Amino acid sequence: MKISQDEIEDLYAFTRLHFVEHYDLQAELVDHMANDIESVWVKQPKLPYAEARNKAFKKFGIFGFMDVVSKRQKAMGKRYHKYLLEELKEWFTVPKLVITLSIWLGFYAVLSSTFATNAIIGSFSIIALWCLYKSVQLNRQFKRRKKLSKKKWMLEEMIFKQAGVSALLLLSQLPSAHRLTDSLLLSPTMMGVLSLCATLITLWMYISFELLPNKAEDLLNETYSEFSL
Repeated sequence: MKISQDEIEDLYAFTRLHFVEHYDLQAELVDHMANDIESVWVKQPKLPYAEARNKAFKKFGIFGFMDVVSKRQKAMGKRYHKYLLEELKEWFTVPKLVITLSIWLGFYAVLSSTFATNAIIGSFSIIALWCLYKSVQLNRQFKRRKKLSKKKWMLEEMIFKQAGVSALLLLSQLPSAHRLTDSLLLSPTMMGVLSLCATLITLWMYISFELLPNKAEDLLNETYSEFSL
C-alpha cells in the first residue's frame, strides 16, 4: 500500500505543527515518515493512515523532531562556517593578500599614532554600526526571498541572519575597547597582534555581510538539489 499525495501534504503540515520550520528538513522528515508508514501498512494493511502516522512518529522518541532539528542545525552550521573559512583563506593568497596586508598596515599605523586608543574605539564603532546596518538590510532581503519562494531553507537563513549574531557579539565588546591603554600599545608585538585581530574581524564581517549573501544562490544550489528561488 502506497501513501497518497494528500497524505504527503498532511505529513508536511504535521512537521510544521511540530515546530519544523525549514522546508529542507520537512522534506527529509516527510520522506522518512512516509517510508515508515508504508512499512507499517505491510504488516497492518487495514490500519488507518492517522494511526500509522502516529506510530511512525513515536519512533522519534519523547522529544519528537527536536533531536533531528538540533542535529541538522549543527550540520548546517558547520557547512556555513566551512564556506566562511574558505572565503577567508582566499584573502591570504595572491592577489587578495595585497589588500589584506594593506588593511593590516593601516591598522598598525593607526595604533602607532598618538591617538591610538581613540582610533580603536572609533574604528570599532564604525565597523559595529556598519554591521548593524547590514543586519537590517539582510533581514529585509531574507523576508523578501521567503515571501517569493514560500519556503524557508536552513542554510539560507544562516547566510542572511548568522552575520547579525556576529555583529551583536562585536557590539557587546565595544564597552571594553576603552580599556586599552597607551602603555599596552607601545609594544610593537601588541600593536601587531591587535592589527591582525582587527584585520581578521574586518574580513570576517565583510565576508559574512557581503560575499556570502551575494553567493547565496550558488551555495544553496550546491547544498539543495531541489532549491529554486
